[in-house]
Amino acid sequence: MDISELKTNHPDHWKKAAALRILAADAVHAAASGHQGMPIGMADVATVLFEKHLKFDAANPDWPDRDRFILSAGHGSMLLYGLLHLTGYEDMTMDQIRNFRQWGAKTAGHPEYGHAKGIETTTGPLGQGIATAVGMAMAEQSMVARFNKSVVDHYTYVIAGDGCLMEGVSHEAIGLAGKQKLGKLIVLWDDNNISIDGKIELSDLTDQKKRFKAAGWSVYECDGHNPDEIDAALTAAKKSNTPSMIACKTTIAVGVEGVQDTNKGHGYAIKDAQLEQMREFYDWPYPAFEIPADIKSAWEAIGSRGSEEFSAWNERLTEMSDNRQAEFNRVISGTPHKRLSAVIKQLKRQVSEEQPKKATRASSQMALEVINPIMKETIGGSADLTGSNNTLTDGLGWFEPGNRKGRHVAYGIREHGMAAAMNGMALHGGVRPYGGTFMCFTDYARPAMRLAALMGVPTVFVMTHDSIGLGEDGPTHQPIEHLAISRATPNTWVFRPADTVETAEAWELAMSSQSTPSVLSLTRQGVRTVRTKHTNKNMTAQGAYVLAEAKGKRQAILLATGSEVEIALDARDKLQAVGIGTRVVSMPCWELFEAQDESYRRKVLPAGPVRVGIEAAARFGWDKWLTGERGKANKADFVGMEGFGASAPAEELYANFGITADALAEKVKNLL
Repeated sequence: MDISELKTNHPDHWKKAAALRILAADAVHAAASGHQGMPIGMADVATVLFEKHLKFDAANPDWPDRDRFILSAGHGSMLLYGLLHLTGYEDMTMDQIRNFRQWGAKTAGHPEYGHAKGIETTTGPLGQGIATAVGMAMAEQSMVARFNKSVVDHYTYVIAGDGCLMEGVSHEAIGLAGKQKLGKLIVLWDDNNISIDGKIELSDLTDQKKRFKAAGWSVYECDGHNPDEIDAALTAAKKSNTPSMIACKTTIAVGVEGVQDTNKGHGYAIKDAQLEQMREFYDWPYPAFEIPADIKSAWEAIGSRGSEEFSAWNERLTEMSDNRQAEFNRVISGTPHKRLSAVIKQLKRQVSEEQPKKATRASSQMALEVINPIMKETIGGSADLTGSNNTLTDGLGWFEPGNRKGRHVAYGIREHGMAAAMNGMALHGGVRPYGGTFMCFTDYARPAMRLAALMGVPTVFVMTHDSIGLGEDGPTHQPIEHLAISRATPNTWVFRPADTVETAEAWELAMSSQSTPSVLSLTRQGVRTVRTKHTNKNMTAQGAYVLAEAKGKRQAILLATGSEVEIALDARDKLQAVGIGTRVVSMPCWELFEAQDESYRRKVLPAGPVRVGIEAAARFGWDKWLTGERGKANKADFVGMEGFGASAPAEELYANFGITADALAEKVKNLL
């Protein structure tokens, strides 16, 4: 549609969309950085979506049954901030808009979850938004099956750009969504044919409409500047029983001379002269950051449009039985089931008595077998490694179009898409997602794992085959540096449990977390039970603890994690046999140990004895505990991996790489 025609034929729409456009241009200009073109180009689409389709109530931004709106093209953040301000979200004030991209403002350069209400997820890394939205749509369907449509019945909308669709994670996401037939997921593609380097054909020739169709999506098209066509496309998409993509043909930075429809429009190119021309063209005679009362009032009416629906929903919720209401509120809040601690204690007692030798991946399944029946909000899954990751327990069933009560997802070989979808589930609320792959493939899941930590959502990443102990598959599958990478990530709990007891404790903590994701590093090979004396206390919650005390004068401390704890215990026996008093410290979670009071850390790691760490991984990070925390470099050493692994049975690998009790004992003797 010609812009002049849009102004003439749709004057009310034009004014509302113009407010979005001008706000974006003014804010980016004030910050002297940012992206104006996409908000200006997609303002018509966003206006129609919010005015006629999106179910929300600005006065109740946490309404569990609101539609979710995800700006996957997060560089266009001013589109979202403008929408939130204009529709009346309390914490998105004009001062926040004025301080776009400045210290302390909620209006960060890219939308950041938790900064302001209405920001449903952190976007910026392209493709993450659309992939996360798939998980939100899955969570909605799971909750419908558990609580019915009277209290759960909403859509997930996404605005995505060419960059989102070029990123590899989008391929995983749309394939998963198509297979799952997520009919209430609608992606609005900003088809402006521009990226930072220039026209899209410079780098890509993909027919996106055919691509989505091939993945099982319904595909619609519209002129992204024609409100009637936008409305019709959204109306049609909402009737589809498959996910929908609407190709919105738009002009980037529309109406700005010398900038529109060029790669200049992507970033900060609308400055004083262009702003003056833009205001004239848009019939906007108002100074920067001023919205006329009639236009603001019209937008606020859109923001309050859902208030009656919210009230009706709240009434339906109160009509449910007390138990159903309590369960709904519990899972929405993320509160663990009141019986969680009890069932974990019972499992720990059983294991301490029976003392099985099990791979901790199998121990993980044992923990899930007692957790899943009581915490019916869990949704597990695996990246095509279900039998290896041990994520499926009896009675879960497969989550699929014909069985939304199923609670285990066949993600396929889509580690990145799986991790992002799990984040979306956690953000949506009402579900507790966990999913598995091999520890080595944290490389593929890493961007979404980082965002889980950044957003503070308690996604659980089950990473099995966590060392050279996986054996014959060889160095391509044997993680060496992956523990260090995960531990280097802020706000992440990395659990490497030594046996079934520690594994159960790790699961209790992961299922209780409100704002920290967990990485469970689990073995393929069997390990013996090292916690042979039952205690109700969750020792893993302390991060590290004394597992075996020295007999006689304490001369050495052995620090170990996971499958190497039993090696440390064997080394202790050898050292004690020759009169060297040796303490063994199990360190299942460094982050939780670091969070303990110094007085506790001093008790576990006192000054004086030599220290040797052992882990079938890289040494990186270990010096914090070996030479820090009252340790000394000349009294510390490490047994682990100095390079990559090899293809052979696990026992041979441990022997040939020197990760043995004899080698550990020898290190202690040399230091003494």
